[in-house]
Amino acid sequence: MTNKLWFQTGIGILLAMLIIFMFQQIHDVFNPLIIIAKTIFLPLLIGGVLFYLTRPLLHLLEARKLPRWASITFVLVVVVAVFWLIYAMIAPVIGEQAGSLAKNTPQMIEEGEKWVDYLLSHRDDLPPQAQESVESTISNVSNNLNEWTVGFGSWLLTFLQNFFQALFLLILAPFFLVYMLKDHEKFVPFVAGFFSGERRTWIRKTLHDLDVTLRSYIQGQLLVSFLVGVMLLIGYLIIDLNYALLLALFGMMTNVIPFLGPYLAVVPAMFIALLQEPQMALYVAIIMLVAQQIESNFISPNVMGKALDVHPLTVITVILAAGNIAGIWGVILAIPFYGVVKTILSNLYQKRTEIREAAGKEID
Repeated sequence: MTNKLWFQTGIGILLAMLIIFMFQQIHDVFNPLIIIAKTIFLPLLIGGVLFYLTRPLLHLLEARKLPRWASITFVLVVVVAVFWLIYAMIAPVIGEQAGSLAKNTPQMIEEGEKWVDYLLSHRDDLPPQAQESVESTISNVSNNLNEWTVGFGSWLLTFLQNFFQALFLLILAPFFLVYMLKDHEKFVPFVAGFFSGERRTWIRKTLHDLDVTLRSYIQGQLLVSFLVGVMLLIGYLIIDLNYALLLALFGMMTNVIPFLGPYLAVVPAMFIALLQEPQMALYVAIIMLVAQQIESNFISPNVMGKALDVHPLTVITVILAAGNIAGIWGVILAIPFYGVVKTILSNLYQKRTEIREAAGKEID
């Protein structure tokens, strides 16, 4: 019975649960390590993303006989120049649109109140059940408005504190990038050095597959998000939607979240469109639908291929579970983490199959 897969799997799950339980009992011992991990998480993450984006350029420069230190210096100059150009090109427009949005917020609130008054004045024209629903919704909004305002204020304060803290931590990101570019070839031999024989070969193959998975996801997802942002910007400019650049950038950032990102991006755009001109909300919906269809049917299959061939239902389940466990970071990192786990399990299953086939041949 001990050789059965279900028995070994059950034992593994029980041991994992026992280890998690023991860690929970002595979590105070690991508090310093947790604080250190939280401190370096963001710069390490950004450094890793920049590493996968700039590594092809590094290899191209080295293929042209440029020394490693010179290649890294050139990569850093390119990264700084790109960020500076992006800032110089869009910062003035973003600042102008953000200022205009803040200035027009009271007017937008008044427009929203007019919609509420319109619904109240015409509620008698609705069926009885619809009247009760409208009155209940408006009552809830009125009762909770003050609470929502206070909650939004506290959220905004927390966001600003975390934002400036993140800016300070971003200073560390270039250091992580430099050392990743400098010593990335040493990582696999270092890890594989703890093993020997076939295990070393398996470790090398698994780490290579993990590298391919992360590279494909990071490079592909960022490129897809950029192209979606460009499509949204073009569409918003065509219909002359207010705050087009801000809304397109928001859509580009939310598209980093697989599957759910496009639906999150359309919410503020629809709100702005309704207040600007009601029929424009239909145009925004059409633009988002067209961009989402082009992205899912043409861009993503050609850019990302089948490196993370995950069913949409699995994507939704993983994102919702990760969001409840780790918040916004869980939502963003859920799919790459799933891809890493899937790659490791696939390699384990493949290795187990090879061992069983080899054992079967020896018995025959």
